[in-house]
Amino acid sequence: MTQVVVPVRYPLSSHSEATLRKAVSIAEEENAELTVLHVNLYHENDRISRADLRSAVEEAIDDLPDTRYVVRRGLLVEETILDEVVEQDADIVVIGRKQAPRWRRMIRRIADDPDIEQYLDGEVDAKVVTASA
Repeated sequence: MTQVVVPVRYPLSSHSEATLRKAVSIAEEENAELTVLHVNLYHENDRISRADLRSAVEEAIDDLPDTRYVVRRGLLVEETILDEVVEQDADIVVIGRKQAPRWRRMIRRIADDPDIEQYLDGEVDAKVVTASA
């Protein structure tokens, strides 16, 4: 089955909700399973639980079948997201418009070309979709 991963902030911002709605739409079109991901940063001491994340998502968007909620701890958001994408063997990653520049900065540190889609295509077998808010 197709796997869609969507990283979101907690509490959900309006941008995260827009990104989530785009991911839900893609998951429905592709008849895919959806993974909603939040990264707790070590240096911020956030302790968001999967239950907190699920509750916030279900409050923003009605019942989401075939949805998995994941909360990971990490130092860098983008690298932690990339780890989850690889672990889930995701087919599609939906990132928010506001996340795209952060990904470009991270990729610039690793590669000469800041093209997110091209970089991820070389690193993981996933299509990257940027959702506009």
